[in-house]
Amino acid sequence: MASRAIFKFLLLPLLLLIPGGHCDVTFHFTNQCPYTIWRAASTDMLDAEPELPPDVHTTYSMDDRWSGSIWARTQCSNNASFYFSCQSGDCGSGKLVCVSPQPAYPVTLINLDINNPVVSYEVSLVHGQNMRVRVQPNGGMLVDGSGPCPVVDCARDLKDVCPSFLVAANKDGRYVGCYSACDALKEAKYCCGDSGCQPDEFSKRNKELCNMAHTYPGDHNPPKYQCKGAESYDITFCPV
Repeated sequence: MASRAIFKFLLLPLLLLIPGGHCDVTFHFTNQCPYTIWRAASTDMLDAEPELPPDVHTTYSMDDRWSGSIWARTQCSNNASFYFSCQSGDCGSGKLVCVSPQPAYPVTLINLDINNPVVSYEVSLVHGQNMRVRVQPNGGMLVDGSGPCPVVDCARDLKDVCPSFLVAANKDGRYVGCYSACDALKEAKYCCGDSGCQPDEFSKRNKELCNMAHTYPGDHNPPKYQCKGAESYDITFCPV
């Protein structure tokens, strides 16, 4: 069957943002989910077109200096008052274009720190999972010289192993994600800061499924990779 991929290209007016500068950091977003998603970010990335239908590929140029998180929102719609909301990853702003320091949990986060030409990246399940994701640098070498920049992902769905008390469901009772134990239970033994933090039984299980993702605040294995010289970065939602 012929591919029904739609290619969309978004070029930001970055010269207005960076006097005398330009942007070299390119991200390719691809939605391989069988449903539409809407991108969101914790720091403004001027994403004027966050909607990403199935089989759509968007090329996006990022600022030379940017730090924050990107995630996908699912099952979004406007109500009668045109308040935009989503059943997972919601921003709480009621707007299509989302900039929120804290999305509604559970949510899979892609954490980025761009300091061109170095890009640090990780996939985080610290606040649960609402989406399978993959980050793949195209070329580039790790700053420490240990090798090429690796793929980082969580390509497994936690749905089948998510205990009932961690399941996030929509108003119809349908599964939309799996909470972290801390966010769902709010008990001290599951919640910890980065320093001296140890995994719990649930973050250990998630690590077994997604060993390249960070599953609790003190998880530094693998490290947050620092990549230099990559031509671009592919971010895929629902990778196969």
